[in-house]
Amino acid sequence: MEQRIGSSSQPLEGAGFDPAFIPGLTSPASGRTKDEEPEKEPEVAEAEDAEAADDAEETEEAEGAEEAAPEPEEDAAEDDAAPEGGPVFEASDRRAKLVADHRGVRLFLDDQECEFRWDEIGAVETETARFGKRYTVTVHTPDRRWYPIEIEAPARSRFTEWDAQLDAVLDAYFEEDAG
Repeated sequence: MEQRIGSSSQPLEGAGFDPAFIPGLTSPASGRTKDEEPEKEPEVAEAEDAEAADDAEETEEAEGAEEAAPEPEEDAAEDDAAPEGGPVFEASDRRAKLVADHRGVRLFLDDQECEFRWDEIGAVETETARFGKRYTVTVHTPDRRWYPIEIEAPARSRFTEWDAQLDAVLDAYFEEDAG
């Protein structure tokens, strides 16, 4: 029988022990200039220069193709146009915004945004704070996830108005599965 002295466990790896384990977590390499870099073998340096030139040509070709292609934003603007007389609900405060229309429900919070088409929504729930002026709308998806957003109302009297407007949009576009 053989006995070992010392620990038999393997060293741990991961971000908790080595911040460089996660790319982009640590600062970039030191600010060396090209003159301070170690010398490379001539064949390696030539191959890297050729790859850089090829990448530059591909980038120029891609940029040229993008200029020739029609702008997708123009097509998106046509889709954004609501049908004649279709209801639209919008509520916002300094940080949050909610838009519900023929395309679905869109939630905005600071620089974050998420969009749900009507076929991706299982339920839409509203809730008002007992005290204060917070109006909460929660979008539930069929896979049991939910996405709440709180909007600060200018006055508590807006809650009933917002509920009526959101109900009109839901009645027009949201189809519950009957079964």
